[in-house]
Amino acid sequence: MSPFTHPPHHAKTRVVHQRWLCNSIVWLIANALCIGSVHASDSEQLDFFESRIRPILVNHCYECHSESSKQLAAGLRLDSRAAILRGGDSGSVIVAGKPDESLLIQSVRYESNEMPPNQKLDAASIAALEKWVGWGAPWPDEATHDSLAPAEGYKWSELQQHWAWQPVERPIPPTIDHAALIKNPIDQFVASRLDENALRQPPPAATATLVRRSFIDLIGIPPSPTELSRWVTAIDATPNKRDMQFGQMIDELLERPQYGERWGRHWLDVARYSDTGGWTQDNRSHPFAWRYRDWVVAAFNADMPYDQFVTNQIAGDQLDPESAIGTGFFALGPSYSSDGGDPESIAQAKSETLDDRVDTFSRAFLGLTVACARCHDHKFDPIPTQDYYSIAGIFNNSRETETPLVDVEIQKTYHAHQGKIRAAQDKVKQLQKIPKDQKREPTDQEKEEIKSWQEKTTELKATAPAKYDFAHTIHDAGSNDMKIALRGNLLKSGEVAPRRFLRIVEGQTREHFKQGSGRTQLAKAVVAPSNPLTARVIVNRIWMNHFGKALVRTPSNFGILGESPSHPQLLDWLAVEFVESGWSIKSMHRTIMNSATYQSSSDFDQQAFESDGDNRLLWRMQPRRMDVETWRDSLLAVTSELDTTLGGPSIDRIVDSQRRTLYAKVSRNEPKGSDEFLRLFDFPIPRASAAKRTSNVLPQQFLFMMNSPFMIKRAKALSSLLQRKESTDEARVNFAYSLLYGRSPTDQEREISHQFLATKPVSNDSLDLWQQYCQVMLSANEFMYIR
Repeated sequence: MSPFTHPPHHAKTRVVHQRWLCNSIVWLIANALCIGSVHASDSEQLDFFESRIRPILVNHCYECHSESSKQLAAGLRLDSRAAILRGGDSGSVIVAGKPDESLLIQSVRYESNEMPPNQKLDAASIAALEKWVGWGAPWPDEATHDSLAPAEGYKWSELQQHWAWQPVERPIPPTIDHAALIKNPIDQFVASRLDENALRQPPPAATATLVRRSFIDLIGIPPSPTELSRWVTAIDATPNKRDMQFGQMIDELLERPQYGERWGRHWLDVARYSDTGGWTQDNRSHPFAWRYRDWVVAAFNADMPYDQFVTNQIAGDQLDPESAIGTGFFALGPSYSSDGGDPESIAQAKSETLDDRVDTFSRAFLGLTVACARCHDHKFDPIPTQDYYSIAGIFNNSRETETPLVDVEIQKTYHAHQGKIRAAQDKVKQLQKIPKDQKREPTDQEKEEIKSWQEKTTELKATAPAKYDFAHTIHDAGSNDMKIALRGNLLKSGEVAPRRFLRIVEGQTREHFKQGSGRTQLAKAVVAPSNPLTARVIVNRIWMNHFGKALVRTPSNFGILGESPSHPQLLDWLAVEFVESGWSIKSMHRTIMNSATYQSSSDFDQQAFESDGDNRLLWRMQPRRMDVETWRDSLLAVTSELDTTLGGPSIDRIVDSQRRTLYAKVSRNEPKGSDEFLRLFDFPIPRASAAKRTSNVLPQQFLFMMNSPFMIKRAKALSSLLQRKESTDEARVNFAYSLLYGRSPTDQEREISHQFLATKPVSNDSLDLWQQYCQVMLSANEFMYIR
């Protein structure tokens, strides 16, 4: 149904016309609300509890408020959900879903009791607790999930049976007995699962729909009417060469520089990329953060083998300056500093920084929540606390630095000039100090000499060359193993944890990393053929960004609390194909997109929906809403305003720019500039690695479409474009539908458009009829959704 389904048949007055326009927008809201909002799943909430909440409770609360406390304070235990809800002497400390009314939150904010009493929690920890209580304080049912009791130790032989720890082997694609549309083995795996559940294979998508889908998936903007016509004609012209023509289109899109911008952004979510710091204790400036962002884009465009892509981000500084830029993956993460000089504050800041490095590393590359073992052995996965500190020790020997990106002579010139400035400043201080030491006023001669050196300092500063280009990177700063921090407290040391890889991956006998920090050996372990996780994790991420949902729907958690794959054999087949292709991401795109599964229709099937409402079996291509970058870029593209310049510094207010949204300056702080717009449309706050985007429907989003200067400008630009391109209203309507939706208008839509555009304009309208028409067309769900 069109957003113009019920316009006034005689829209002759301003009131009626505005009512029609408002009804169109209301239709958009209602339609989107029917699709629903996506919130954190149960597994994601439990994952958040294990990685963020339990460490806070263990480290700051359990000494006085747990079963093991020598003396239970205030009658309150915080080591189970039931105990928390039951409360203590002051009653329940949590009102599930209402953090502001919860005594626990009031206490950590120091609004009520001051807890912990010795030192207030940092802002990030308080925010995590608020989020957790807002979710209803989810807590793992340890009996249900077979919690691993540390006192008993891990039963390694049993735990190793979990699917994610199994070696990756090439499965044989199943044979399909009936007639089915099979283009490659992906379709055999999918069709087999559909057969098992008595579901039909979906028909192919209309060619125009498929072309639009492919453009948006690979380069993040829809095809122009000319491009759409070209490829639809080429693909449909010769049925026996349809696959060849479609493959040619994919190849052309993969060679466009916009491809790297689109897929680089997917990785930046995982890397929790930010241009500026976050909380009060994480405010380090990174003026050249964008160099890492541009490095990622270039790596995708060059189809850098993924094993090399991983290696460069872990230990690129051991190779060359260009590869070193990749270590911005770690350098740009939050680096906490103490808010006081006391040992506890210093230790806590260091602990939080290391935790970020371990957490981001393990989630991004391995799909594991290793950080959950920071204070205690992992409750569900076989990751002992010793393994956490084996990895943390590697990053404990690494420090942030600046890697110059210019010739040595340029560096020498800059530093020599800076040396002259410092020498002149020192001379001024020396001359000023003499009279003060002698407790007298400077003589005229001394004043003249001081003035002369001050002028020389000013002149040197004025003629100083600008600092050379550099990237924020990391480098080795030691080679020592780290001791386990008991209960996560670095001031309470346990036994030494040798730097080495995870036991569940490499077994009990593992190499001790002794080369510098150990990052080079760590990188080798991550991409080793024997590691069953790395290839599975990345092909799962690639699949997710083509289909909207991953085969493993917890993309950064392949552990016990994560979800099992919907098609385990398909996941392994993709992983084997990926490695054998030379770890080529572009090759994986071709494999996936050339399948009948990818090319299937998104048409709704009631019978299939009743059997598999979440579409896990892929009985259709899942319709999905564009993320904020794709939506904004597409709006600028269809109005011919998009600036396609590659790379460069980030932009403070992206809504006032015509650059791609990738180049918005993002922050871990409270939203400023670009953040306000981005977060309105579900952009992840980069305080931690983001496994996938959420898709929430909010009234504020539609108010933005109705009232924001950004949308008004796009409506005016589209109206001007239509006026220039076509000479009649009918032709303009046809062109608009082709440009925005990739199709022709229906007869009903043509009639509705004609009726509205024939309305007598009102002289004091801020937008003329065509501009209002364009605003609604740009705000429609059909434009925002990928089908």
